[in-house]
Amino acid sequence: MQTRQLGRTGPAVSAVGLGCMGMSGSYGPADEAESIATIHAALEAGITLFDTGDFYGMGHNELLLRDALRGRRREQAVLSVKFGALRAPDGGWGGNDARPQAVRNFLAHSLTRLGTDYIDIYRPARLDPAVPIEDTIGAIAGLVRAGYVRHIGLSEVGAETIRRAAAVHPICDLQIEYSLMSRGIEAAILPTCRDLGIGVTAYGVLSRGLIGGETALAGTAGDIRSARLPRFQGDNLTRNLALAGKLRAVAATHGATPAQAAIAWVLSRDPTIVPLIGTRRRERLAEALDALELRLDPAALAEIDAAMPAEQVAGQRYDPAQMAHLDSER
Repeated sequence: MQTRQLGRTGPAVSAVGLGCMGMSGSYGPADEAESIATIHAALEAGITLFDTGDFYGMGHNELLLRDALRGRRREQAVLSVKFGALRAPDGGWGGNDARPQAVRNFLAHSLTRLGTDYIDIYRPARLDPAVPIEDTIGAIAGLVRAGYVRHIGLSEVGAETIRRAAAVHPICDLQIEYSLMSRGIEAAILPTCRDLGIGVTAYGVLSRGLIGGETALAGTAGDIRSARLPRFQGDNLTRNLALAGKLRAVAATHGATPAQAAIAWVLSRDPTIVPLIGTRRRERLAEALDALELRLDPAALAEIDAAMPAEQVAGQRYDPAQMAHLDSER
């Protein structure tokens, strides 16, 4: 497994990480046994970075990771945990809470659910507009000094917030959506991260299945995509699947699937970017890992880039309510 450094101060991790959100719902019912088998397959392939959130499945995802990692050396897994998103019993969203006292409370619960005495990378899931980022990062810094957290990360924040956070404590990485379909970070956020020596863990590199044309389950019970993600709705979906078809044709000329081409493209953009592969099935993980073996020259990467122009992607990343929580989009 190739490795990459998460910023100047962060850990060395596998060149791709495993995003575990889908193992606890969001895209329809998940198979817990297959999810655990997928985590085991990732470990055996040399993946070390595992991303979760305390609100994924209302704690289920952390418990799933605990079960999957039981009996393994703790050092085998770099656990990246998001906190702060508030949920309702019906699964609805209630904003974000990043007050210092809430940070400590969220961490205590995560440590228990994960069955560990420290978390490798801890990050607020979104910016809490009611709490200065300096206060939130300062609270996590106290947990670093106490030994409960190893590194501090950020998620979906803009360049100004990144700079303010980094002035309080070293930030190892920013987690943010980045793919052929979502390139907003290229204007200001990615240059800021480079300037400050902050890595990027990129989620949504396959645009939740859109890039591979895997939308059959969208709209089924428990799948949030058709209900809440504009790119999966109406004419937007038709237009986006047409782009995915163009990418499929280009990828085939290079002996790759669309997913492999998309992952290879993200890997090529900057050596400090680590794509998170969001999958819950072993065969999809195996397909994604083959992207590491692709040898694409600049001309091939340019073809892939041109197959899916950002300005032709239809629809925003999230619905208006969720977009309002994204400091990265302001």
